[in-house]
Amino acid sequence: MSATEAAETPKHHAATPREKLVIAASSAGTVFEWYDFYLYGSLAAVISARFFSGVPETTGFVFALAAFAAGFAVRPFGALVFGRVGDVVGRKNAFLVTMGIMGLSTFLVGVLPSYAEIGVAAPIILVLLRLLQGLALGGEYGGAATYVAEHAPNARRGLYTSFIQTTATVGLFLSLIVILVTRSSMPAEDFAAWGWRIPFLLSIVLLGVSLWIRLKLEESPVFQKMKAEGQTSKAPLAESFAKPANLRLVLIALFGAVAGQAVVWYTGQFYALFFLERVAKVESVTANVLIAVALAIGTPFFIVFGWLSDKIGRKKVILAGCTLAALTYFPLFHALTGAVNPALAEAQRSAPVTVLADPAACSVQFDPVGKQKFDRRSCDIAKSFLARAGVSYANAPVPVSAVARVRIGETLIVAPDARNMSAEERAAAIKAFEDTARAALTAHGYPAAADPAAINKPLTIAILALLVLYVTMVYGPIAAMLVELFPARIRYTSMSLPYHIGNGWFGGFLPTTAFAIVAASGNIYAGLWYPVIVAGATAVIGLLLLPETSKRDIDA
Repeated sequence: MSATEAAETPKHHAATPREKLVIAASSAGTVFEWYDFYLYGSLAAVISARFFSGVPETTGFVFALAAFAAGFAVRPFGALVFGRVGDVVGRKNAFLVTMGIMGLSTFLVGVLPSYAEIGVAAPIILVLLRLLQGLALGGEYGGAATYVAEHAPNARRGLYTSFIQTTATVGLFLSLIVILVTRSSMPAEDFAAWGWRIPFLLSIVLLGVSLWIRLKLEESPVFQKMKAEGQTSKAPLAESFAKPANLRLVLIALFGAVAGQAVVWYTGQFYALFFLERVAKVESVTANVLIAVALAIGTPFFIVFGWLSDKIGRKKVILAGCTLAALTYFPLFHALTGAVNPALAEAQRSAPVTVLADPAACSVQFDPVGKQKFDRRSCDIAKSFLARAGVSYANAPVPVSAVARVRIGETLIVAPDARNMSAEERAAAIKAFEDTARAALTAHGYPAAADPAAINKPLTIAILALLVLYVTMVYGPIAAMLVELFPARIRYTSMSLPYHIGNGWFGGFLPTTAFAIVAASGNIYAGLWYPVIVAGATAVIGLLLLPETSKRDIDA
């Protein structure tokens, strides 16, 4: 649709064939970008074995941390780079570039030689490719959301952009399906050796299809009109963040909407899976199937709540989702434990666990990439074992420098102080402690794994679906709200930064932050304080400062 055609089209109209193509093409391209982005996370263990296993331990930790951070931490920088391109050169051109970068980076991971073949160059190149992926994703979302919204009639922007909001979930589904099909079509050793590359190589086909579809699209009519009138911004970064009035809007968008949306999104789609596997000890395939069913039930509600936000307003829907999440996460996750692992819930009640240790001798076990080892001090050894075992415990202080002990019911177990031990002695001492502690837990009714026959699947799916429903409430309308919040000349830049700081930083680091809180406190539910506090703060800040945007004219 050209700017002239857009001007002649009523603002409140049924979707035209051209607008339907815009939604379909933008959504398909964004699905493929999320597919590319999620592949690394889904195959992280296999990739680490290929690229980090031969690197010295400390160096390997640095590389793994960099590869992890690249996926989340650099997204705001991609928003700045490509937001400027989108506001100066055009929406369509910006997300064509991001798509090309993402697709080629993903394909190159699939052909990258391993550490065994080219040495330390392999992990260095892998980290650089992950940086490119993070930058590309930082530019893609704002472009797709802005492009669709600027084609939408005034009364249907929430509905139109809600299709973009489904793409992250659909991209995750697509990546998991391709990986599952690839795994099942060959022996496990072949998949570990070379089969893992196939999902990455497939991205070049998806890239070709996406580019072909998107090249058929015209530039956004709003941008065409601005360009024709000479109203495009020459310095969108300065206008967005150096002018107090717009910077205030950026901060309100971040803390009054996106931060809460991000933690609710990651809690419902990722932390719930983490909780099932690591805390409730549900077998991995079963946990993934339960989450997949809940996602399938919940995904249509992205569109429902996008549509509803057109009727009653974006602010009401988003803040209601944040408020409900903050108020109900603790009871819902307690109920989830009882539904999937009733034996664990009963053992925690009848035989509580306590760690008796000097608080000053305990580390904060923040481990974002799973490479850090807390295997020196007795307190760290005890708490690390209990955290990994998904066992909730209380803390009791002891005199300074005393060796930590673990009390399970009436059983007392001493944790080893391994600071002055050799590697072999340390490994043996830790193994002996863990074997003893594990036997005591079993004797007191703590299950090694959830019993599949004891899982209340209808109740579990209902709880997980409710968590996903909160996700759809906060995420369905967020694109329309962000587009409407900022003026057209700096829209791409202004909306992209708070979105990617919120989702890349507040959301992306949620699982590891929550796990660190669990390890520090001993309470398996304590990690929920992070999303509860952030979502609650967003609800309050948004209620006081966030404007309602659903009726705005976004052409200006």
